[in-house]
Amino acid sequence: MKSYHLDHPGSINGVVMREGDVPTPGPGEALVRIRANSLNARDLGVVYGIRKIPVGAVPLTDGAGTVEALGTGAHRFRTGERVITAFHPDWIGGPRPPLLRQDLNSVAGMLSEYVVVHEDALVRAPEHLTFEEAATLPCAALAAWNALISYAPLAPGETVLVQGTGGVSIFALQFAKLFGARVIATSSTAAKLGHLRSFGADDVVDYVAEPNWEIPVRKLTDDRGVDLVVEVACDMMRTLKCVRNGARISVLSRLSATAPDISLVSIIGRHITIHGIGTGSRNDLEAMLRAISLHQLHPVIDRVFPFESAAEAYRHLERRAHIGKVVISHG
Repeated sequence: MKSYHLDHPGSINGVVMREGDVPTPGPGEALVRIRANSLNARDLGVVYGIRKIPVGAVPLTDGAGTVEALGTGAHRFRTGERVITAFHPDWIGGPRPPLLRQDLNSVAGMLSEYVVVHEDALVRAPEHLTFEEAATLPCAALAAWNALISYAPLAPGETVLVQGTGGVSIFALQFAKLFGARVIATSSTAAKLGHLRSFGADDVVDYVAEPNWEIPVRKLTDDRGVDLVVEVACDMMRTLKCVRNGARISVLSRLSATAPDISLVSIIGRHITIHGIGTGSRNDLEAMLRAISLHQLHPVIDRVFPFESAAEAYRHLERRAHIGKVVISHG
């Protein structure tokens, strides 16, 4: 079989393909033939050594495929079933465990033709999705889902601000519309703003033409402010200016350099809740997948690259011109 390995952190060229034997599942494990992967911003951090995985390890956490064989005692799936990987293989449900392994790269990376994982690290893929679509869900989609519901579930009629056209932001837009919310979306070009409208955004703001974008956002809410922000833009100062008293801010990125200037008193005085979002548990993932299946939602895919062109997929993501998810297909 073929698989990619991070042999030289610091460069996309350090992700190299190798030939190897198909692994054999042990007790409680499943052998999965991976049919598609998706890339996340964090995967560039892995390549450049910002997020650490062992040298020589297989990268990527997002994968979709079919169960090919089962080890002794494995009973959650049958051979031939379509599955996707859970981002945290040992977080089944409940509060985040204190000693949680960081992600699936700690166990087995997904950029490979075959992988062996514990059966608990898998969930069934929605039947209406292709492998390429299903592969987009474990990280970005679940982060967006929990950004909307983890602290206080989004209510119909509330207003949500999403930032940009990356995978998390577009999933947040799609999910917010499922909840019956109004969505204001920001981006940098007329073309991207047009795409956001086509995905369901009710209003859009060009943050290049409007560098103080919090002003038009507040105008769109009659100066009340938005109810919830999915914060990925690293601009907390402006985010705080565009929310109402009692709003929620779900943070999925490191704060900007202006973060130390944020007034804790003003946050407390305005009853604003700021909470960090990672991804979520397997139970969270399965709840999200039920909603996706019920509404027959389809992820937005920017481009699909063949398995042999994985490096080009990384480079395309790095250029930050994508709208939605960047996917690698195994054919």
